[in-house]
Amino acid sequence: MPLPAPVSPRKPMHNRSIQVHSFEREDGLWDIEAELIDSKAYAYTKRSGLVQAAGQPFHHMHLRITIDTNFEIKEALALYDASPFGESCTAISSAYQDLVGMNLLKSFRQQVKDRFSRTAGCTHMTELAAVLPTAAVQSMSGQKRAEAESAGRKPFQLGGCYAWRPDGEVTKEHYPQWYVDSNATPPVPGT
Repeated sequence: MPLPAPVSPRKPMHNRSIQVHSFEREDGLWDIEAELIDSKAYAYTKRSGLVQAAGQPFHHMHLRITIDTNFEIKEALALYDASPFGESCTAISSAYQDLVGMNLLKSFRQQVKDRFSRTAGCTHMTELAAVLPTAAVQSMSGQKRAEAESAGRKPFQLGGCYAWRPDGEVTKEHYPQWYVDSNATPPVPGT
């Protein structure tokens, strides 16, 4: 459903695009590639005197991680196609190799914040890293669901969001054996 029309006329200002793509590799690992592009909807003159054209990216960065099926990062690569301050921005890219060893499902966003906050990282690259956990989970959802079902374990997504809450209609429909009726009277111990 699209957003409702605004109540007053608006002037376009800033555009941000974030895309994430995932790939299952032949060696059993997964690549997750994230891209961030920022541009302005208007032309402006930079301090150097050069004109930044409307729609021309001033931030264009890529972050690729390679993970195993336990969501542990095995490789990380950060690259820039465009940055507002050239090497003053891009010099930090090698620091993002410190993502290696982190697990996307174990306090990942907090670890990224602790490691790359303020001057220890690039604000936009760090922001881009924040989308990696959910993208990775979506990438492996079919595989993880099949593993849980064959082992008789509770599906990984249950309890992960509002729709998948234990007492929700989605859980009741798709996984009735894991559904918890919140209106049921709990059993009395010893009876």
